[in-house]
Amino acid sequence: MRDCVDASVVAGFAFARLPLDGQPKATKGSGKKPAPAPYGANKGASKTQKNPLFESRPKNFGIGQDIQPKQDLTRFVKWPEYVRLQRQKVILSQRLKVPPAIAQFSHTLDKNTATQLFKLLNKYRPETKQEKKARLDALAKATAEEKEAQAKDSKKPLFVKYGLNHCVALIEAKKASLVVIAHDVDPIELVVFLPALCRKMGVPYVIVKGKARLGTVVHKKTAAVLTIQDVRSEDQRELATLVSAAKANFTDKYEEQRRQWGGGIRGAKSTQMLRKRAKAAGQTLSVANAQKL
Repeated sequence: MRDCVDASVVAGFAFARLPLDGQPKATKGSGKKPAPAPYGANKGASKTQKNPLFESRPKNFGIGQDIQPKQDLTRFVKWPEYVRLQRQKVILSQRLKVPPAIAQFSHTLDKNTATQLFKLLNKYRPETKQEKKARLDALAKATAEEKEAQAKDSKKPLFVKYGLNHCVALIEAKKASLVVIAHDVDPIELVVFLPALCRKMGVPYVIVKGKARLGTVVHKKTAAVLTIQDVRSEDQRELATLVSAAKANFTDKYEEQRRQWGGGIRGAKSTQMLRKRAKAAGQTLSVANAQKL
């Protein structure tokens, strides 16, 4: 009986020493090795020594965290409607075919000649209301004091003429020496007839950039057309130079510009597509454009 109890105790003790999974533990001398680490796991083991003086502080550009660096956000700006409209208008005038009567306004006076023209125009700026009032007051006083002074001072000073109806009347009467037309008048129909009228009447004309620039000459926001009627004797040579430049660049080239259509300029994507088609067909880009591939 005692032997049976001892045997059951020994068996229970041996069962308690077994691991939870029921498998016996491997002994030290069994020769089994653990599986090797996967490839690349030991790369981070060899760390480079960091300088303790320069501490790494990586920035976090999340919402509410570090301030974003300055970027060019022009493409993401929602521009005002008038800005979008004027930009779309410029692109459309490049893409669509423009008739010659309107296309002639894209050929403007060169920069150097335009600078000389505006120097002359600024010498003959119209007087302001205050200046005109002061001149007429002085004339009235002189007339009241001495009647002979009236004939002497009654001559009106020389100024640039402005206003569409006034300028057209001067051109039709052949009293204009030089007509200056703005290239960006809106609607263009206001001035589209002026080059033909000037040529018919034999009046030299030029087309310059900027109705706002013409407006500054006559103390207005914008001006569609200005007219030089007469100038002082010291400015006669300068006016003659400008008139000869106007005839060479505009009057003499009128018939040529009458036949030239404007616009028809393709965008970057369309040009690239044509270039690819031409390359696939083994042609040059000019041939591809001519055949409208």
